Amino acid sequence: MKIVILGAGHVGTSMAEILSLEANDVTLIDRNANQLEGLQDQLDIRTIVGNGPHPGILEQAGIEDADLLLAVTDQDEVNMAACQIAYSLYRTPKKIARIRATEYLTHPEIFCNESIPIDFIISPEQIITQQILALIENPGALQVVEFAGGRIQLVGVRAYFGGPLVGHELRDLRKHLPMINTRVAAVYRRDRPIIPLGETIIEPDDEVFFIAAKAHIREVMSELRSVETPGRRVILAGAGNIGLRLARTLEDNGYRVKLIERNPDRVREVANLLENTVVLHGDAADRELLWQENIDQTEVFCALTNADEANILSGMLAKRLGAKHAIALVSRSAYVDLIESSVLDVVISPQLATVGALLTHIRRGDMAAIHSLRRGAAEAIEAVAHGDPATSQVVGRRIDEISLPPGTTLSALVRGDDVIIAKGSTVIEAEDHVIIFVIDKQRIPEVERLFQVAATFI
Repeated sequence: MKIVILGAGHVGTSMAEILSLEANDVTLIDRNANQLEGLQDQLDIRTIVGNGPHPGILEQAGIEDADLLLAVTDQDEVNMAACQIAYSLYRTPKKIARIRATEYLTHPEIFCNESIPIDFIISPEQIITQQILALIENPGALQVVEFAGGRIQLVGVRAYFGGPLVGHELRDLRKHLPMINTRVAAVYRRDRPIIPLGETIIEPDDEVFFIAAKAHIREVMSELRSVETPGRRVILAGAGNIGLRLARTLEDNGYRVKLIERNPDRVREVANLLENTVVLHGDAADRELLWQENIDQTEVFCALTNADEANILSGMLAKRLGAKHAIALVSRSAYVDLIESSVLDVVISPQLATVGALLTHIRRGDMAAIHSLRRGAAEAIEAVAHGDPATSQVVGRRIDEISLPPGTTLSALVRGDDVIIAKGSTVIEAEDHVIIFVIDKQRIPEVERLFQVAATFI
């Protein structure tokens, strides 16, 4: 696939790396030469310095025969202009744009070929807000991702000594929870993946990913650690786009929210936009301010500024002063590896959150959802099975008859309104949504080929 990416920020660079490793022809454009320095040799891609929407720059990148334009600069208007020009002059088949401003997102009717020709819109703020809300609703989870419109969830949990399943074989999970259908998709022990088998013994500090219907998540979590009732008191640090959107979402869901912001002008602006949130002017790393706002009685503290260091420090301080859980946005992958679990409860990488949504529209085959897991090391995929036994490698076949790539677990199916936890004898039908956990991302192309319909397949 020939792909032109506009914007060499965290998201654009991450996408260029992933797509180049999958044998795509990738060209990355950015106005800042420093952003592109070294990437051409490091990632095996082409790089061009220039103003992305300019026709001459797009032509230099090969837009005339490109399959996809991915516009992910930090300026909505630049992304929209690039998609407009790519469509009007070159009829680029697929155009994906990163749009951040709520003012645009509340008018989806403008994004069509007759107005602004964008095929798919990615909103980082919306994606991150939903991820954090899922973590707040499931305290103690390391990651929560949803499939099939939220009916089924994949949850990552760290196993603690004393959990009923800890020290026992995985097959005992069915004995403990005979009325609940669930499956462990993967286990990570000291950062190394273990393919889960019935005889696998769960040890303390294992990171366990399991899949179940949303209504059964808490019961399964209780097998691995003590389960807390979701708290209603939340403090947010940073009133940027993400902080404002999350505050609004939490308000709508009945949470008691306090929002701390250093910029007095932004404090006044946000206070007028929120109805039930207490908006405070101050520094979230100010010990006295946190004490005054009862940080020791707060269930969740979220650090959401655009500065990694500030988020880490305020999260550490909040945790030390008594907040039950601390979540921080951190862009630098080196920081994430150092601080997650040992210092803060959960660290969210904005670019990885966005990358999963982008890949959903780029992967071959019909992919309904893709989620990046464990800091990009693994993926969870919702693939739609099409065709019939003559044209598909999966339709009409039992799961134990399918040649899954090594390190790949087919965990569940969604068939209409039914959630089916996968067994070896389960037969996949046409239009099933199949949930797959892939430990080794180099195997992704093999998974994609499994779900592609071929007229000549026998």
